[in-house]
Amino acid sequence: MSHIAHPDPPPEPTPEEMASALADLEQLANQNSTVAVPSRPVASGETKRVRKLRAEVAEAHLLADLQDDDAPLLLDTAKVRKRRKAAQEAARLHALAQDPEMRAWQCARMRQLLVTAALVSLTLALAWSTAGVQHFAADGAPAWSPAWIFAWLVEPFLSLALLVVVGARAYLGTRGQPLDDPKLVRIEWLFLALTLAMNAWPYLPFVAADFSLSRLVLHVLGPIVAVAIVTALPIILAAFAGLDHGPTGTPTTPSYRANAATVDKLTDRARDLIGAGQLSVDAGADKFRRALGCGMDAARAVRDALRSNPA
Repeated sequence: MSHIAHPDPPPEPTPEEMASALADLEQLANQNSTVAVPSRPVASGETKRVRKLRAEVAEAHLLADLQDDDAPLLLDTAKVRKRRKAAQEAARLHALAQDPEMRAWQCARMRQLLVTAALVSLTLALAWSTAGVQHFAADGAPAWSPAWIFAWLVEPFLSLALLVVVGARAYLGTRGQPLDDPKLVRIEWLFLALTLAMNAWPYLPFVAADFSLSRLVLHVLGPIVAVAIVTALPIILAAFAGLDHGPTGTPTTPSYRANAATVDKLTDRARDLIGAGQLSVDAGADKFRRALGCGMDAARAVRDALRSNPA
């Protein structure tokens, strides 16, 4: 069997060699320490949390300074401006309502509305009684016979004649010239009496074969309403004519004033009525207007003339 030869181990380094190797390593380390090695910058200590807190503190200082300024409180919000606008509008409307010219316009408008409603109601009341008058005028005539057809015309021509008189009195009353002629008043009552009689006659207790109170009331309802309107309308218009709206500034339209000659004549006539005991010197302008049949302006002038010179 052959013998395999092993290599000899390396010799141990001497102390001088060890010292030399350590010196070389120390020198290499010193060289590496002088080389600039790139690295991340060192943080100054302000983290994200610190920066956030610093911003909040700065914002708080600014808000504290701004809170001492009252400028935002002096500004009107949309709601305040809306309320202020409404308040100013209400104040101007109130001031306008106190103006004499505005009050006169409102009075004229309301008077026209009342007169229109009264005339419409009167027309409907007379139309309501048309069937009753036709039944009375037909007197049992067969339907569609000449007498039956012409009976429908009785109430319309009576109503038209009545509306002519009432309409004229109403219009002149709105113009401050009431029409109180006794003849016209008697004509009104004659037409109303005829309408009422023709509606009620066939249903009276001693005339109707089968009396019914409800039927009688329904047939006289139209004439009764017509009587009420004709009676009340002149009183309402006289009250409107006597309204005093206060002194006006510069009139927009020329107003009527009675001339001196008319006032003198009416004053003499009023003295005669006072001497006869039919009128008092202390009466109001409306009573002078009724007694003399003149306008409200002339009545006021006569009243003032008598009070200043009663003799």
